[in-house]
Amino acid sequence: MDTPGTDFTCADPGYVERVRGSFERQTVMGTFGIALVDVAPGRVVLEMPHRADLTQQHGFLHAGVVSTALDSACGYAAFSLMPADAAVLTIEFKVNLVAPARGPVFRFEGTVIKPGRTITVVEGRAIERGDKGERLVATMTATVMTVLGRVGIHH
Repeated sequence: MDTPGTDFTCADPGYVERVRGSFERQTVMGTFGIALVDVAPGRVVLEMPHRADLTQQHGFLHAGVVSTALDSACGYAAFSLMPADAAVLTIEFKVNLVAPARGPVFRFEGTVIKPGRTITVVEGRAIERGDKGERLVATMTATVMTVLGRVGIHH
């Protein structure tokens, strides 16, 4: 079986630099301490350490932080396949929180399932790495839009 996000052709040969540059301008990623660690056609991987200031009352990484990270991973996975002059916006997502996010390190993967000219479907996975190995903590299904020619919205 083919692995999604491994056999796509990018419309922009400079997609890696474009994705990295856009990610660096997303100040919320810096606020949360999230780093972009891998970019491939239709696939992006982000990582962050557990931070006590981003937890909910039980000490788990807050669902809003998990959702934000997954949204960016999914959006940038789709963005990697878009034309050089395109911008990206999420138009819908669903998150399933399947286990408490304890950490101490989190990986957020976005993988394109179905690319399109205007709409792209992406799946995301949040995985924690700890003393006992890796564990899935959340999944996301996102619908992402390619934006072209809109004033104020650019990559």
